[in-house]
Amino acid sequence: MDHEFSGRHPAGSSSFQPPSAPPSIRPSTPGTDRNPFEPERVESQASQRNGTNPFTSPFISRPPSSFGGSSAFRGETGQRYFHSRRVKKGEVEKPWLEKKDPKEKWVTILPIVGILIGLAISGFLVYDGLSSVVKHKYCMVLEDTFSTFDTKTWTKEVQVGGFGNGEFEQTTDSDENVYVKDGHLFIEPTLQDSKLITENSLIDLLKDGSCTSKQFSDCVAATNITTGNSTIVPPTKSGRITTINGPTIKYGRVEVTAKLPVGDWIWPAIWMMPVKDIYGPWPLSGEIDIMESRGNNYTYAQGGNNIVSSALHWGPNTANDAWWRTNVKREALHTSYASSFNTYGLEWSEKYLFTYVNSRLLQVLYTNFNQPLWQRGQFPAADSNGTRLEDVWSQTGRDSTPFDQPFYLILNVAVGGTNGWFEDSKSGKPWLDTSPSAKKDFWNAQDQWLPTWTQPAMEVSKVMMWQQCDGNEDL
Repeated sequence: MDHEFSGRHPAGSSSFQPPSAPPSIRPSTPGTDRNPFEPERVESQASQRNGTNPFTSPFISRPPSSFGGSSAFRGETGQRYFHSRRVKKGEVEKPWLEKKDPKEKWVTILPIVGILIGLAISGFLVYDGLSSVVKHKYCMVLEDTFSTFDTKTWTKEVQVGGFGNGEFEQTTDSDENVYVKDGHLFIEPTLQDSKLITENSLIDLLKDGSCTSKQFSDCVAATNITTGNSTIVPPTKSGRITTINGPTIKYGRVEVTAKLPVGDWIWPAIWMMPVKDIYGPWPLSGEIDIMESRGNNYTYAQGGNNIVSSALHWGPNTANDAWWRTNVKREALHTSYASSFNTYGLEWSEKYLFTYVNSRLLQVLYTNFNQPLWQRGQFPAADSNGTRLEDVWSQTGRDSTPFDQPFYLILNVAVGGTNGWFEDSKSGKPWLDTSPSAKKDFWNAQDQWLPTWTQPAMEVSKVMMWQQCDGNEDL
């Protein structure tokens, strides 16, 4: 169909010619081959609406540039590119092209210089720290992976006296309480023979010569029900082994890999005592606790097997033990020390002593021997009885005294006690430390605590000891 507009020119225009439409690619679809700005189409639509052609009026005719325009703004297909009529050349501000203030460069230079100085200082501090670390030479004196129980290395302690803590176990040399199985050492507490508790009985370790102590009270215990006496023999049995007749060290390292027990009122420990009481009776000659814990679970008020602690015991007498100045705890993260094996370590020299769990970087207790321990302890001039307290440590001229003598290693699992390790009235504790019937009260409450002994043994997979051997160990 031919439109009348195809032969007309808009008013005011002398040579307007609509562009010819390209051939239709899809002839079956009307209108798809037309230019949308083609006058014929515009006129046709406008005519249908108003019956008139708006392009024939001189008052509404488009300027020639709308359809004709300069070819500089057209592509190869004749399509015109966008050009803003509102922003003219030279009107846009470009402050970055302006001349900059010479002082502005210091805004960049000064922070960079500061960072470089900081890095240099940090590097020096790291270097100085690493260079100041004393690197000792160590010689191995013990490596036991427990293919068997080595009696040349280990001595089983056999006693009934409670080891100064009022503990509730009799330590035995029986395979019931200390044994090796599948390459692991087990120290396991068990119940005492009930007849020794409920009937008149006597345990005399002097009679068979098995007692490893020279103290009578450590070797003999009795139950007397005739007079209603509340004193009984130890209500449990357990194990305690030492290297007192085997390897010992004066300065060096110790590592014990172990899994801790599960059970209320069980007390596992890895620790060291002096071979000889050079400076006097405990705690004058010192004690090193590498690891101590409790078999109770995490709900126990003082912390159960989710907590391990390290401590040093040192002081002029039991009433002035300064352990609280050198005592640190470490909590397991979302687990317990009874759920898997962990390595409990000690590094000890004439200048420092520290304990760790699994890695020397995960320290528990750190003590720097940079001043005499007597001075650090701030002990009184006299004890509660008015007896003068004598400083026997500073006379040596060594800040590490009394931790400057050979020590031996101890592995043991205790049960209960009356020294405060289990505080009174905490989490259902069934006895009082000051009660003469403490052991009997504990025995009578076994229906409460015995079901919790689901993993009562401390299981040890490896023990290693190194002696410092670079010459400084003679200091």
